[in-house]
Amino acid sequence: PAVFAQEGKKININQAPVDELTQMKGIGATYAERIVQFREANGPFTCPEDIMKVPGIGVKIFEANKDIITVK
Repeated sequence: PAVFAQEGKKININQAPVDELTQMKGIGATYAERIVQFREANGPFTCPEDIMKVPGIGVKIFEANKDIITVK
């Protein structure tokens, strides 16, 4: 069974390592790696919605995780 972030815990998509990113709904190791690669190539995300700039991550995944994503 997948382990999701605890209630009230935010995941900083600018700092979280792959294993923490995979706690988001719909984010497996492949997408987590893409998030890390994207921020390394393009600099930090400026808002939670920026996660949708990562290839393969769209509105559905963002909507499922918007309450736990932070960039600060």
